[in-house]
Amino acid sequence: MSERPGPAVAPRVWEVGALCRAIADALEARFNPVAVRGEITGFSRASSGHCYFSVKDANGQLRCAMFRRAAGLLDFSPRDGELVEVRGRLGVYEARGDLQFIVESMQRAGQGALFEQFLRLKAQLDAEGLFDNARKRPLPLQPRGIGLVTSTGAAALHDVVTALRRRVPHIPVVLVPAQVQGAAAPAALVAALSKVYLLAQAGQAPGADFAKNPPIDVILLVRGGGSIEDLWAFNDEQLARTIVQSPVPLVCGVGHETDFTIADFCADLRAPTPTAAAELVAQPRDVWLGALGLLAGRISDGVQRQLDARHQRLDQAAARLGRPSGLVAREQMQLARLAQRMRHGVLLKLQRLAQSQKALEADLPQKMQRRLVQQAERLDRAALRLDLLDPRLVLQRGYALLTDTEGQAVTSVRQAHPGDALRATLADGVVDMTVAQPRLL
Repeated sequence: MSERPGPAVAPRVWEVGALCRAIADALEARFNPVAVRGEITGFSRASSGHCYFSVKDANGQLRCAMFRRAAGLLDFSPRDGELVEVRGRLGVYEARGDLQFIVESMQRAGQGALFEQFLRLKAQLDAEGLFDNARKRPLPLQPRGIGLVTSTGAAALHDVVTALRRRVPHIPVVLVPAQVQGAAAPAALVAALSKVYLLAQAGQAPGADFAKNPPIDVILLVRGGGSIEDLWAFNDEQLARTIVQSPVPLVCGVGHETDFTIADFCADLRAPTPTAAAELVAQPRDVWLGALGLLAGRISDGVQRQLDARHQRLDQAAARLGRPSGLVAREQMQLARLAQRMRHGVLLKLQRLAQSQKALEADLPQKMQRRLVQQAERLDRAALRLDLLDPRLVLQRGYALLTDTEGQAVTSVRQAHPGDALRATLADGVVDMTVAQPRLL
């Protein structure tokens, strides 16, 4: 008769924290210290100075932490894609239950497969001249339209649109979406850029309908940050050759400030972030409005100064010219003064003659007659000069004094315009008239 099996032994029930500590102790006893060789991915340095990243190969990935003390001993700046050897100890991050490798030292072990591929393509395209600064164009100060290539689901799209709306809400933005990560991303980016190029060329054509096809004067190619694998689509050779064919300046804003891709070197300008790319092509509208206001003020001041100078010259010319009637009045006053002086002189002479009447009684009649004749002749000559200065004599010969409605003399046909009201003063009156068509002789 067989024996019946006894009841199964119940497993021990662990507290979570106690189990994590037990696993950590087992790892410590079994592996530590340990050295690992792998490629860096997802490297970041916190404000505390601690570094967090992973090392990976084709078959696995291990999360790592390198605290500030160890990071301060590094003689190079780690970056994604580098092949390194790290030494330290395995442990368990009990707060999350994650396996974690605490790195105590790190040294380069090679560039890493992706990074070496990146360097080979960079050297090839650089030798072909795709990175030459001579072929790169300056950005337009005031683009009429902006082309944008990125993923519709990326945070970069929100960042760029927010910056453009804040700085230049009046500039139209043409979005052509494309996949920015994965095996299909390079072809999608090439297709999106090709479409934007066609739109830009159509908008630049003479007679283009801007209502249907807004002009595109600059293009933004943007994507947020990530590991070297996340950004690898922007290291594609075909994409690089497509970028340099852009008909308008192209700004590449891919990743964070420390990330570099082949697309960055091919673009006309590299921006450290997507937001920075938007700000580079979008000078704030208030800046331009302020500059326009300043220029308008300067132009207005200049025009006013010119007008003031012209008015002053006109006043001076008018003062020198004066009115003919004023000139005649001055001459008449001068003649009156001369006549008064002449009469006074005659009376004085008569008085002197009366005083010497007794001595000259014999020839007084003859001398008196000669003197009277001489004085009469002088008076006649003075009267003749006065008559010659009288404008009425000129008017009696068929001439007229032509003035405008304000009494200013009109001396040139250039002062008269069709429809102007003029007054002609004749010898016996005035004639009001209207200019029909002035003609130069």
